[in-house]
Amino acid sequence: MIHIITDTTSGLPREYAEKYHIPVIPQIINFENKSFYEGVDINNAQFMRMLKEAKILPKTAAPPPELFVKEFEQLVQLNEPIFCIHPSAEVSGTVRSAQTAALEFPTADIRVIDTRTIGSPLATLIELAAEWNEAGVGADMIERNIEQMIPRNRVYFMVDTLEYLAKGGRIGGAAALLGSVLKIKPILVLKDGRVDQFEKERTQKHAFNRMIELVKTQAAGNGQAFVSVMHAAVPELAVNFRDALCGIMNITNIPILDVPPAIVTHGGPGILAAAFFTDGL
Repeated sequence: MIHIITDTTSGLPREYAEKYHIPVIPQIINFENKSFYEGVDINNAQFMRMLKEAKILPKTAAPPPELFVKEFEQLVQLNEPIFCIHPSAEVSGTVRSAQTAALEFPTADIRVIDTRTIGSPLATLIELAAEWNEAGVGADMIERNIEQMIPRNRVYFMVDTLEYLAKGGRIGGAAALLGSVLKIKPILVLKDGRVDQFEKERTQKHAFNRMIELVKTQAAGNGQAFVSVMHAAVPELAVNFRDALCGIMNITNIPILDVPPAIVTHGGPGILAAAFFTDGL
């Protein structure tokens, strides 16, 4: 058996975390001189209200190692492997915090996994790990399964503005779009763990349809695509996107997840994303 730890950038539903006894370490949101633990001191709705009213954009911080140490102290007593499954180290310091905390338990089997992604596909990997674990799959095989799925993950998304990505320093290869942002609706991609430019579309409708096409042509066709939709404060658009994908992919249910506050801080309201896994590399 293994024990799984993740963080709030996964958007893992609370009921799922409780069912499988998965500690969810909070990211830190800083509004000027006030700090909040995501999902503890502030929920998504409260965050969106505060973001709308903020005169200065909030900042984020990875959870400190001390939060991991607290969880490790309880779990290492069980003498079973601990899997810390977290977002790309390119966009978050969470992996580094978990690794730092693990150094305090040199004899424990603590495996910190950089999934090179964030949001709903991170949640998918956590859910699969939990289900494999419940089915009796061994720790080494679970780790191999996760590592094999990581390069198959794809996340395409569009934003209302690149302002948040630029100010937060997460814009990566999409920086070249800044000069023409008012004239286009870019599709961005999370590639190799960082945000990059994918394509430039003229309108939101064109970007919407292009993302549908990308899912249709790239998602695994063997029932292992694990398609999901993410959004930030555009629920109707997300539902329309989900329904269109269900029709084209012949899937009866595609989950819609809210983009967690720590991600909205850098992408801004209006994010619409499609996440899925391909057949292979």
